Amino acid sequence: MQVSPEEGQFINLIARAVNCRRALEIGVYTGYSLLSIALAVPADGLVIGCEVDPEFAAVARTYCERAGLSDRVDIRIDDARATLASLLTDEQAAGTFDLAFIDADKPGYIDYYEAVLELLRPGGLLLVDNVLWSGKVADEGGTADADTVALRDFNRHIGADDRVWLSMLPFADGITFAVKR
Repeated sequence: MQVSPEEGQFINLIARAVNCRRALEIGVYTGYSLLSIALAVPADGLVIGCEVDPEFAAVARTYCERAGLSDRVDIRIDDARATLASLLTDEQAAGTFDLAFIDADKPGYIDYYEAVLELLRPGGLLLVDNVLWSGKVADEGGTADADTVALRDFNRHIGADDRVWLSMLPFADGITFAVKR
């Protein structure tokens, strides 16, 4: 469930390339990709992580503290849909994020995408992990488990969305890049 070291390095490079100051991560797990982004934001930057599991969030917070980045990271424990809705309604954060990374439960990808798209600024970048799913998404007659079906649906959804410019890289387990128009 954790991104590989080369993927973490790549995410860090991308965050630096877009001069990321504010970022979202959907699915923190133990915090490796969260830290990859936090290392790229300036000292007054912020990465908000959405994690449903308090134990994973605690591990991630420990690593953030050890890296000296706790002041740049805000891990929120709840269903990401609720956290994203709160950012949109309670915190009026629409259009304020530079970068987002989705790597969470696959059936939630479309919901996360829709909320994140509202939170990204025009020109903001969304990275979505696991879009190739070990090639299973391409085998329409094959695997039909919930995650594979959800990723197929997500890929169709984002591929038909004219609100973004889009590219998918066959790196790691597939990463979709979407720039908000």
